[in-house]
Amino acid sequence: MDTRVTAFGQSIRSPDKAVPDDVDDIHHRTFEYFWLGSHPVSGLVRDRLRADGTPINEIASISGTGFGFLAIIVGAERGWITRDQALERVTTMVHSLRKAKRFHGAFAHFVDAGTSKVIPFGPKDDGGDLVETALLLQGLICAREYFSGLTLAETRFRNLAHDLVTAAEWDWYTQGSDGPLWWHWSPKYRWCFDIAISGWNEALVCYILAAGSQNHSINAINYHQGWARSGAMVNGNSYMGTVLPLGEPFGGPLFLSQYSFCGLDPRGLSDRYCHYQEQVEAHTRINHDYCLSKFSGQDFWGMTASDGPNGYRVHSPSNDDGVIAPTAALSAFPVMPDEAIRAIRAFACYQDGKLIGRYGFVDAFAPGSNWIADTHLAIDQGPIVAMMENYRSGILWRLFMNAPEVRRGLDNLGFRHESREN
Repeated sequence: MDTRVTAFGQSIRSPDKAVPDDVDDIHHRTFEYFWLGSHPVSGLVRDRLRADGTPINEIASISGTGFGFLAIIVGAERGWITRDQALERVTTMVHSLRKAKRFHGAFAHFVDAGTSKVIPFGPKDDGGDLVETALLLQGLICAREYFSGLTLAETRFRNLAHDLVTAAEWDWYTQGSDGPLWWHWSPKYRWCFDIAISGWNEALVCYILAAGSQNHSINAINYHQGWARSGAMVNGNSYMGTVLPLGEPFGGPLFLSQYSFCGLDPRGLSDRYCHYQEQVEAHTRINHDYCLSKFSGQDFWGMTASDGPNGYRVHSPSNDDGVIAPTAALSAFPVMPDEAIRAIRAFACYQDGKLIGRYGFVDAFAPGSNWIADTHLAIDQGPIVAMMENYRSGILWRLFMNAPEVRRGLDNLGFRHESREN
C-alpha cells in the first residue's frame, strides 16, 4: 500500500498496483540486502555480498547507500519493517555519513563501512565522486521528505540530512566555466581524470540537483553546453525497430536509463531534447528485443553493468559478451511490467533455481556458457527495490519530485513535468 505522510506524521493509505506473490517475494528478498546485509553498526551499505548473504569485505558504496535510503522507505511502506525501525536505521546511516571526509561537499566512491574512512576506488581516485554523491543524495532527499513528522526524532533526522544535501558544492565542480560538471576531484591529484559528466548517461540527477542547490547552484548553460553537449546527445535513429531519442547506438547498458529515474519521474517529464518517458521506454524496448532475438524462446533479457566471467564489466547490445543481469529487467518494472514478470519467472526456473541467492537473484549469468555469478551488488539490488516500488505505488517518485531542490532544478533548467504535484 502507498502511504502519504502528513505534516503530523500520520498516514493516508491508498491502493496500489498488485503484483503476484512470487514477484512480491523477490521484492522483499532484495530489500533485505539493505536491511540485513548492511553494516550492523554504521548502517552503511556494503558494496557487495556473496550469493549466500555473507560479507566479502567492509567496503561501503556511497551510491549503494543512497539506494539503501530508498530501500528503507520501501520496507516501511510494505510493512516489512516498522516506521520507527526505518527512522532509527536512516538516522544511524546519516550519523555515519557525517563522519566521512568530503571534498567540497562531495563524497568519495567508497568508504569503510565500519569507520567511514575513505577507501580509494583506484590509484588516483581518492577524492570526491560527484555521480556517487548525486545518487546518495537522491536517496537521502527521499528519506528527508518521507520522515516529515513533527516529532523530535524526525525533525532531527531531517536537519541532519538537509545539512548533507546543502553542503555539496556543485558550482565548484564546474571549474568555474560554462561547461560540464566534472566527475572526480582529489586534493592530491586534482582533476587528473579529466572526466566530464556529459549525457546521455546515468547522471541526469547530478544536473537537476546542481541546478536546484540552495547554496551552490549551477547555471542552465552548464546543462545545455556540458550535459547535452549543445544537442549532441540527441540520437533519433532506429534500433530493433524502435527510435531512440538520446544516447549511444542501441542505448548502451540499461542502468543509464534507470539510476536517475529511481527518483526522477519520467512520466510527463520533458525538455528541449526529448520526452523522458519515451527515452526510458525506447531504451528498455531495444535492450529487451535485442536479448530476445539472441535467446530465442526464452525470457532472458537485460544487459547492463554487472559482474561477468571476467569481472565487473559494462554489458549492452553493442558490447555483448552474453551476460544477462536480472537487475536490468527488474528495474524496468514501471516501463515493461509484463515483460519483467516473465523475466522473473524465467530467471527463477533457470537451472532449477541456481540464480536465486539469499537476497533475491544473483548479480548476473551467461546462459550460453553456464556461468553464474556468486555475488549480489548494492548498485544492482537497489534499483530493483526502488523501481518495483515506483511501479507498485510511485511513492519514491512523489517524494523526490516534490522536494524543493528538485523542483528548483527542473524549473531552472527549463524542464516541464505535466504530472507534477503542486
